[in-house]
Order: sequence, then structure tokens, then C-alpha cells
Amino acid sequence: MDSALSDPHNGSSEASRPTNGTARPPSTPEGIALAYGSLLLMALLPIFFGALRSVRCARGKSSSDMPETITSRDAARFPIIASCTLLGLYLFFKIFSQEYINLLLSMYFFVLGILALSHTIRGKRNTYLPGQLKSPFMNKFFPANFPNRQYQLLFTQGSGENKEEIINYEFDTKDLVCLGLSTIVGVWYLLRKHWIANNLFGLAFSLNGVELLHLNNVSTGCILLGGLFVYDVFWVFGTNVMVTVAKSFEAPIKLVFPQDLLEKGLEADNFAMLGLGDIVIPGIFIALLLRFDISLKKNTHTYFYTSFAAYIFGLGLTIFIMHIFKHAQPALLYLVPACIGFPVLVALAKGEVAEMFSYEESNPKDSAAATESKEEATEASASKRLEKKEK
Repeated sequence: MDSALSDPHNGSSEASRPTNGTARPPSTPEGIALAYGSLLLMALLPIFFGALRSVRCARGKSSSDMPETITSRDAARFPIIASCTLLGLYLFFKIFSQEYINLLLSMYFFVLGILALSHTIRGKRNTYLPGQLKSPFMNKFFPANFPNRQYQLLFTQGSGENKEEIINYEFDTKDLVCLGLSTIVGVWYLLRKHWIANNLFGLAFSLNGVELLHLNNVSTGCILLGGLFVYDVFWVFGTNVMVTVAKSFEAPIKLVFPQDLLEKGLEADNFAMLGLGDIVIPGIFIALLLRFDISLKKNTHTYFYTSFAAYIFGLGLTIFIMHIFKHAQPALLYLVPACIGFPVLVALAKGEVAEMFSYEESNPKDSAAATESKEEATEASASKRLEKKEK
């Protein structure tokens, strides 16, 4: 997981590296400000909309719509798993040819990116209005008389009473159109590695992560953010591993924006970058606080807006420090204290600390299984009563 905000070509050792015998011209103040401002805006969009979509996701009744719940055990393990993955990638790039590794990774993220972008565009299916998507933009895109047909992809194993569903996926013509549009972006990324295509995939990954990854409580969020705080600081300040992987890894795991866009246009190549980990990890905590706000039933989103403002403050401080010291910064060093500290201070002021840390989200899959078992028990008891009446 790339989790460092870096400015690899402005003021660091790479700034003076010659390209085709000439030194790269320094970025203008306007170009730097545009790049940093764009990165900040791109980071905020998936957090805001992903948090809103996470609320609908948590209420979803379909098994395909259910989020993945992160427990305290998962949170404690995550920094260790992330460290092993990061170190493994670093060793791979040192031992094997970078060209072939990136070719494999490009194909892998080509498929993942198409699926993520398609899911982002179409949104989840509207349970109450069949054929309608929960994305207002796409509902306006399709005309009212659009010929929308329903399809079902079903794979089963066995026969008779032993038949078991392996895949049961329902989709329609609108889904296929969204998949086609996403495939065009995927081919563009695969052939050109253009920074706009990279960012479209990166934004889709971020939004899906914030929407579909749910923390079960605030304590778990503190464990996850605290562990990754140490992870980020160690791998950025203690070693050159994270920055090396971020620069070598040709995959949409980071958002980039050119600092020389004003001079070179869309063909600019002097990039500032922000790892997706700096968006998704604080984002799932901010989304949890939005769901906590809703659980209070006070018609206010105090903790969501507080944590959202804290994220803006933390990322802005990261950019400022990086610009002053001309060195890649571990963004979670500034984001974690802000995103945890600000909401806790608000909870202290409002006397709601106990409510915040006692808020618990059950695993939707377990809840669905319990609901199904209750329904089956109700049906069984009803059938027994009918049999008795008939006798």
C-alpha cells in the first residue's frame, strides 16, 4: 500500500536528474499550487461520496451489496500484512526486471480497474425501482425509453437437492453500457499509462474502498489508524522502501497531478503524487463517524463534518510541510492525529465519548443469516399451526 505524499521532481535529488542530456526545468509556483490543490480535491471526492454510499451499503439487504467488516483483529494484523507486502514488492523490483513486473501488474489492475470504475459509475441497483441505478448521473444519461433488458449469470454445482450456487449475478443492459465505458478507459490506461486514466481508476478504487470497507466500531478504527501511523512513519522516514516502490510501481495505486500542466498541457510529466492509502484509510474512519451520526438520530452530521474538516487540515499540513522541507512525507503522520483527535475533542465537549466508543456495527452477513434463520423458523411454526388446524 502506497501511503506517502511525494513531490519527486521539485526540490529533491531527482529534480536535477538530466533527461536526454538536459535538466528538468523547475516547476512554477502556479503549477505547484494547481497540482497540490487538485490532489486535495481529488482526495476529498471519494471520501465524501464514498461515505454517503457506505450508509446505503450498510442498509443493503442483498448479499451482493453487503460490505466487508473490519474487526479489531483485522485492524491489528493489517500493518504487519501491509509491511510484508511492501517489502516483498521492493525486493521484487530489486531482483527481477521492473518491466516484466509492471506488465503483469498492469494486466491485473486493468481488470480490477474496469470492474471498480464500472461499479462506481453505475452505483448499486435500486431495490425499490427495478432497472434504475442509484447513481443520479447515470439515470440522467440513459433516456426514459432506453431498452433495458435483464440478465442473470448463474453457475451451479451438483444436481437435485445437492445443487449449490457458485455464482448468481443479475445485471442489465445499463450495466453492460457502464462496463463498456470503463473498458475504454482501461484500454487507454493499458496502452498509454496516461495520468488521467490512472486517476480515474485511482478515484474508483478509493470510492469503492470507502464504500465497501466498514469498521465495526470506533476502537477498531483507532487501532487501524494507529498501527498504520507507525507503519507510514517507519517506511517513509526509516527507509527508502516506500518511496522507491511508489516510483517504480506503474499501477493506479496513487493519484498524480502534473506540476507543469500549465506549460505542457495534458502531455505534462512532472508529477506530484498521493497514495490511495492516505485516502481510503482515513476515509473508512470518516464514513464510520457518518454512520454514527445517523445512529444518534439528531438530524446532524457533526462528527462527519468535523472529521472531514480534520482530513482537510491534516492533508493541507502534509503538503505544507513537504513543500517546506522538499522531502516526501508520510501523510498519515498528520492525518491520523487530526482525524481521531478532532472528533474525540468534539465528543468530549458534547459529553458523548461513551456513546461514540460504544457504537457497534454488526457484520451485515451475520445479521442477514440471523434474519433468514428467523424467517425460516417463522415459516416452520406457521406451517405447523396450519397442519394442526387441518387435523
